Amino acid sequence: MIILGIDPGSRCTGYGLIERSGNRHRLLDAGAIHTPRDADLPARLRVIHEALTEIIESRPPDAAAIEDVFNARNARSSLILGQARGAAMLAAALNDIPVAEYAPREVKLALTGNGAATKEQVRFMVQRLLGLDKAPASTDASDALGIALCHALRSGGPRPPAPKKGNAR
Repeated sequence: MIILGIDPGSRCTGYGLIERSGNRHRLLDAGAIHTPRDADLPARLRVIHEALTEIIESRPPDAAAIEDVFNARNARSSLILGQARGAAMLAAALNDIPVAEYAPREVKLALTGNGAATKEQVRFMVQRLLGLDKAPASTDASDALGIALCHALRSGGPRPPAPKKGNAR
């Protein structure tokens, strides 16, 4: 099963493609879609949509997973993030790819066993679960891979080992 993870943002949208085969996960592709700084919101949304459509067409995933909107302090930021999510979800929907949504806390919990894990802890688990020599360079790509791995784990894939508590021997 090929899964596309998406970490939406109006300025930078991370993406990560993984393949789940049994209890193994393999990195296929990951990166970030950067929108022009001087572009208005409709133009940035178009860049996100077109770039994700190209990614989907180059290696069609069986499923997509996207980070859900979190409660930002700024309502305008939440609205803009929601629009970036919409552009990403539309790219998947127009290609008949089912989309699952995961809250940031759920992604952290699925990967680390701790819903309040730091970005560094999530990056470490992404590296470990995908068997990478080093963590992805872009935090946006790493977050997108984490979302894809969360979907793989939540949709019947193997679970990571339970975290050790205390001084386990």
